Amino acid sequence: MLVYEYMDNGNLAQNLLDNKTTLLSSWEVRKGIALGIAAGLAYLHEEIHPRIVHRDIKPTNILLDLDLRPKISDFGLSKFFPDDITHITTRVAGTLGYLAPEYAISGHLTRKLDVYSFGALLLEIVSGKKVVDFDQTLGEQYFLVERAWKLYKSDRLVQLVDPVLMKDDGNVEEAERFLRVALLCLQQKSILRPTMSAALKMMNATTASDEGGGVVVEIMEPGLIGDFMAVKIGRRQQDNKQQSSTTTTTTEGAASVL
Repeated sequence: MLVYEYMDNGNLAQNLLDNKTTLLSSWEVRKGIALGIAAGLAYLHEEIHPRIVHRDIKPTNILLDLDLRPKISDFGLSKFFPDDITHITTRVAGTLGYLAPEYAISGHLTRKLDVYSFGALLLEIVSGKKVVDFDQTLGEQYFLVERAWKLYKSDRLVQLVDPVLMKDDGNVEEAERFLRVALLCLQQKSILRPTMSAALKMMNATTASDEGGGVVVEIMEPGLIGDFMAVKIGRRQQDNKQQSSTTTTTTEGAASVL
């Protein structure tokens, strides 16, 4: 029999995205949750042996205790990651919106998958919006990563900060820094994404001049959901076309023999 610690406040999705409870209306609370998740992932990736890649970091898998401290849960998809290997090629599993492009397309798994997932989750924590949603006004699907990138390029990233957090200018500045860290974690190329310990260090920085603090690394275009969905659709159509061609050739061959 397994006995688990009771999580008084359910999961992050229930409080942040679904019911919008007042429990997370404070920046200090959301900041603490984000830092706690980052520290937990850094521990899994860098401090234990063998290393562990979670593979399904998302709001429903972040539980909150009585003091709103986050606990990473659901290790059903996790993989051990020995130090002597660089990557694993495996069957793709996880949740749309949190999957790194290289993993979603080819099953190429490294610890940078969790870094990407954390970046998407961090956008949700700061904005209070779902990473993938349906925009009733526009009548189309809404991708938070694409929205963040467009705002960043036009120097309007602060507009993504949840309005309930904008009571203090200091909070807004820190929240905007967290968003920039999130975009770094979401880079298209996995090699450009920071380790979780580096991301944690940037989030903990008190000034932009702190060593490892302030996001001074150039932020490149993130891995956008729409882009790798298009690649997957294109590959699927190509596979279907090849299968159709093979079927036709086989049928014609059989007919000629007869």
